[in-house]
Amino acid sequence: MMHEHLLAGCTPTPLAHYLKALGILRLVAEQKDPEAAGRWQGELFVLRTVLSREELIRFFLEEYRPTPIIAPWNGGSGFYPKDNKSGIDPISKATAKRLEPYREVIALARLSVGDREESPKNEEKADFLRSLRALLPDLVLTWFDAAVMLTTDKPEYPPLLGTGGNDGRLDFTNNFMQRITELFDMADGRPSTKSAAWLLASVGEEAGHGLVTKAIGQFSPGSAGGPNATTGFDSDSLINPWDFVLMLEGALLFAGAATRRLESTDVSTLSYPFTVRTTGTGAGCGNVADEAPSRAEIWMPIWRRYIDLHELRALLSEGRVTVGRRAARDGLDFARAVSGLGIDRGISGFQRYAFLMRSGKAYLATPLARIQVVRNPKADLLTHLDRFQWLDRLRSVARKDAPGRIQQLVRRMEDEIFSLTQGGDRLVLQNILMLLGQIQQSCGVSTKGRDAVGPLPFLGAEWAMEADDGSHEFRLACALAGLTDMRAYLAPVRVDKGKVEWAPGSPKAVWGGGDLVSNLFRVFDRRLLEADRDRQEIEPFAGFPAADIPAVMAFIQGKTDDGRIAALLSGLVNVQLPRNMPHRNVSTDHPPAVFCLLKPLFTPDGILQELGILPPDRHLPLPREVVNLLKAGNREQAGRAIGIGWRRLRIVGMKLPPHPRRPPALVGTEGARLAAALMIPLAKGDLARICQPFMPVQKAD
Repeated sequence: MMHEHLLAGCTPTPLAHYLKALGILRLVAEQKDPEAAGRWQGELFVLRTVLSREELIRFFLEEYRPTPIIAPWNGGSGFYPKDNKSGIDPISKATAKRLEPYREVIALARLSVGDREESPKNEEKADFLRSLRALLPDLVLTWFDAAVMLTTDKPEYPPLLGTGGNDGRLDFTNNFMQRITELFDMADGRPSTKSAAWLLASVGEEAGHGLVTKAIGQFSPGSAGGPNATTGFDSDSLINPWDFVLMLEGALLFAGAATRRLESTDVSTLSYPFTVRTTGTGAGCGNVADEAPSRAEIWMPIWRRYIDLHELRALLSEGRVTVGRRAARDGLDFARAVSGLGIDRGISGFQRYAFLMRSGKAYLATPLARIQVVRNPKADLLTHLDRFQWLDRLRSVARKDAPGRIQQLVRRMEDEIFSLTQGGDRLVLQNILMLLGQIQQSCGVSTKGRDAVGPLPFLGAEWAMEADDGSHEFRLACALAGLTDMRAYLAPVRVDKGKVEWAPGSPKAVWGGGDLVSNLFRVFDRRLLEADRDRQEIEPFAGFPAADIPAVMAFIQGKTDDGRIAALLSGLVNVQLPRNMPHRNVSTDHPPAVFCLLKPLFTPDGILQELGILPPDRHLPLPREVVNLLKAGNREQAGRAIGIGWRRLRIVGMKLPPHPRRPPALVGTEGARLAAALMIPLAKGDLARICQPFMPVQKAD
């Protein structure tokens, strides 16, 4: 019969309690019940085993054999004259059978230490570690490999166990041995008088009492003492000895899984299970400044189905995730890659931790956030930012000497990327687009920015399709972004042989401060100068995808958020836009007669001829004075502009309404806004409808 034990003392936070859950499963499976399995249920760990509640408690109190955890390479480990020996000496002299392996391992290690007065340093330490590992029995190698990674150059230390089993002046192994002496009698191995109560409190069956004043280190920030830990200035660490013991027993599951990252042979690129560089952004993070005084961050998996010890070892040994073809380097990479990993292995989420320096030289495993595994296809679009290593280079620059504005924008973008990986909607994708546009504009005017990172590479059309929320603002921004060479007007860039390059000082980059309408006029004025230079007529405002009448009408009536249109435009100009956006069923008023009259002047001849509005042998140029008069802002000049347009249409032979025989008046909007609206490409179907009065009547056969 299988029993399920809900362990209230084993929770995803703090890290000590997470590792404790793993330790309980490992010890039960290795020493008592090979079929034992575990899973997370809500915020608690569930152990499934043939052991009843009484048998489980009895196993730990009477049968559990502590793993011989030692670190003679560290000062403070108990192996040197000045070390605390309250744990190592009693165990080395113990006669209890359950402690016999521990006693033998200590004796072996003392042979390696010899007559040293202090722990080895530098090259001597590397040699010592190699010779020690060759002597140790398999029982201890699991611990050794969890704490130390031997390389051809120098020893490396997985961040989970500090720097080889210690954190500053706190040696985990010495404290482990001290806790063992508090739990068991060294002579016969029986549990101490408080051991049972401590065990019940540790698994969460009874309230904790009689905690000991000892150190726990980085694993439980709330118990670590130090300034501000309580109402006093400096409090002692209060811990349950079983918590510390089971925590380190659980940490052993992370042994032997360090590998080099796929794209490098550099020692500094060693990769440990679910461990990456700290990213000071994303859910739960407070400041990019946390990145510097940080050892690393680690993402602890949460799974909902039962897995046994064999499966758990496999999960942790494969605890490396990739972004594209490279290994995840930091928290942002991990967030991007986590969905695929979780789906493959049945992981439902991760508890994200960062080892941050919080008091003196001590690091604390600070819980940042619970990251749910949510498959979001929109997050796949982020791979477009990896072209030419653009995103990596940008983030690297932002963490060095980039201007403050670029640093701020990149931080905000990283937060949005985190949100996107957690199932963020279209608005999150729009936020990323807007930030990308602002980043490109800021880098474009910064010599340091241009030297360090190239322009944003072209993004696929999927960005526009997936970010489309059906709003007027988004449709208008897409239409404006599709205007010929619009990207060059917003930032100093040029396209050479399909590749985007910086064009410092480009006279085309006229977009700047001011509102959307004034910036559109700057683009118009620049096009006028280019036309004069090339002795050509001004190029019509054509492009794709075009906007529909409801969006243009909302703009004419001043019902749109122009600031959002401009911000979206700055990002969408970097997208290879689709020819058409999905159709919207939106009701609207008919555009004003003035708009219908003047719109053909802003439309290429080919489209007008295709729709039958302009005779095939005629040409309809855009008189520049029409825009200049409209943007002047007063009704008299607007009337003159309308009159010019009216006459121009008559000259080319377009059909005009017979009544009244005069141009329509400007009503319901101002001239400048009307001129800006006319620059927005309009969908052919909508253009045909509003120009219906201008089409020649088809004679019946």
